[in-house]
Amino acid sequence: MAEPKVREKPKGPTRAEGACACGGVRIEIGVPARWAWHDHGAAAQKAQGCAYATYVGSYKSRVRILEGEELIARYDDDTAATTRSWCARCGTPIAYESWASKTMVNLPRALFTSGVGREPLYHLRIAEEPAWAYRGERLKPLKGYPGVVWTGPKRKRRVDVL
Repeated sequence: MAEPKVREKPKGPTRAEGACACGGVRIEIGVPARWAWHDHGAAAQKAQGCAYATYVGSYKSRVRILEGEELIARYDDDTAATTRSWCARCGTPIAYESWASKTMVNLPRALFTSGVGREPLYHLRIAEEPAWAYRGERLKPLKGYPGVVWTGPKRKRRVDVL
């Protein structure tokens, strides 16, 4: 008679912890996250204050608020059928939820200092990427400012005089 299969415990961490900038809101998700992606859409740009936002998606049942639930403020956007939440103390975005997907929640990747088990491989709404976003231009160190790089001055067109 065959022995019953014993389910082995997963190797590595099974949880990832995240926090807002002030540390008032602390959350935890089960890893691996369900998915991860970069959102270049205008709504993400405005909500996150950047050219694009990187999110990890998780089942709501795998997310726990460890601390600071009372600090979480929410905004329901009837037009987009979404809810966004953030820390009322420091303003850090905490979650983005689509009303069409009741069992899922999307969390900014930057909240987590450790791995979440998924790398962002997808780019959504790339056509909405702003003209001022970094596009992989060659960068060089800015003299006198350690740790700062820049594209350099715009080259002037040379006008030949005959």
